[in-house]
Amino acid sequence: MPPLPRADLVPQTPDHENLPLVKATGFREYDARWLFGSEINLLGVEALGLGLGTYIHELGQKRIVVGHDFRSYSQSIKQALTLGLLAAGCEVLDIGLALSPMAYFAQFDLEAPAVAMVTASHNENGWTGVKMGVSPPLTFGPDEMGRLKEIVLGGLGVARPGGTLTHVPGMAERYIADVSARVRVNRPLKVVCACGNGTAGAFAPEALRRMGVAVVYEMDCDLDWSFPRYNPNPEDHEMLKAMGQAVRDFDADLALGFDGDGDRCGVVDDRGEEIFADKIGLMLARDLSGLHPDARFIVDVKSTGLFATDPVLAANGAQTLYWKTGHSYIKRKTAEIGALAGFEKSGHFFFNAPLGRGYDCGLTAAAAILGMLDRNPGKSLSQLKEALPQAWTSLTMSPHCADEAKYGVVEGIVAEYEALARDGGRILGRAITEVITVNGVRVALEDGSWVLVRASSNKPEIVVVVESTRSEADMRALFREEVKPRLARRPEIGAYNQEI
Repeated sequence: MPPLPRADLVPQTPDHENLPLVKATGFREYDARWLFGSEINLLGVEALGLGLGTYIHELGQKRIVVGHDFRSYSQSIKQALTLGLLAAGCEVLDIGLALSPMAYFAQFDLEAPAVAMVTASHNENGWTGVKMGVSPPLTFGPDEMGRLKEIVLGGLGVARPGGTLTHVPGMAERYIADVSARVRVNRPLKVVCACGNGTAGAFAPEALRRMGVAVVYEMDCDLDWSFPRYNPNPEDHEMLKAMGQAVRDFDADLALGFDGDGDRCGVVDDRGEEIFADKIGLMLARDLSGLHPDARFIVDVKSTGLFATDPVLAANGAQTLYWKTGHSYIKRKTAEIGALAGFEKSGHFFFNAPLGRGYDCGLTAAAAILGMLDRNPGKSLSQLKEALPQAWTSLTMSPHCADEAKYGVVEGIVAEYEALARDGGRILGRAITEVITVNGVRVALEDGSWVLVRASSNKPEIVVVVESTRSEADMRALFREEVKPRLARRPEIGAYNQEI
């Protein structure tokens, strides 16, 4: 098979479907995402399947689970991917409509080393993608994605005989039974289950009921690929605001929100106020470190600095390591050092045994949160939040920046902050105490406040997060007076998805 053409060089004519189309930038750091039609077509997806199957054989495997989310075109994309996998001689196990964690669970349940989950997660309609892995519970990282890209774009896919396709019934029931067995809630809780009309709506309400939740209020749980209210992204303000209103309307104890493919969980407390996932992670770490002394936790660089200074974690002998943002990175590091759990500010939670199997699952996270509440019967979620040391953390803000330019922009920002620290510069009157460059740049200040700038791994965006130990106003100033003006000097920076 000859090398594939770049999408931006292929004329968009009625017969362009006769050529496989795969844009190179769709191969991200730890998964693959494209705009369907303009950046990848069905023949391109088939070529991706052939390349993935070839790579799986290179790794000594051929048995693979496939599933798809509830977008209008996802099943067609999965079928095209399957054609490529079959041509590569793979044993394909199709579990049908699924959440990403359901596909990961199927790897264990069906003893299948590989997985290819067709989903664009919370990306807007028009996007598609594939989350892949060959060694459960891990998913591909940069090295694996680089080799896959080389095979697909280089036309190095190898056809082999022996491909088989098996449709596996009943996987949804087995997944729900497994995840709901992780907790039995005795406390009479009322929970809003928010799914944003994404795929989680077919699984999450039933799982919560089986966990013992007394009352489950279903919010946007009907599957609708047009996402009529908002994208199913529990990190976005619009969904969090709707969740908060539902808590107040129903006098609920909390709201749990799930993204489009169910591997993330967002939380709103009994007052209708959002609790960002890193603060939920800190609350869980406090609770779990009391049950598992000397536990180790992994958190991403977007997460609160309170993990490093929390007195409860210190008293329980817990250790915390900050690592690269991205579900593949945190998942891999959590497994590598045998951490009890890993937390990512975007809402990915990873629990190793005895709490989980190591992959990110929104419903496993929900079980952990419900278990924490059950072990604290006299306290509301807002009270557990108020027991944390104070810090004001921003939303994740993402100005547009083309995939081809974003890494260069971030390299420039890293160099600026390194020079500022080296020359004794200050940020809003505060000395710089540390510059962490494991993933973009996280600049820590003398009072514990910090700012972060990094390239998004799955969208054409820059990611900005700031945190202040002083006040909400100071948190806003760190963004408005420091980070935003610094980025604005670069013409590649476009409009923000949201600002503080």
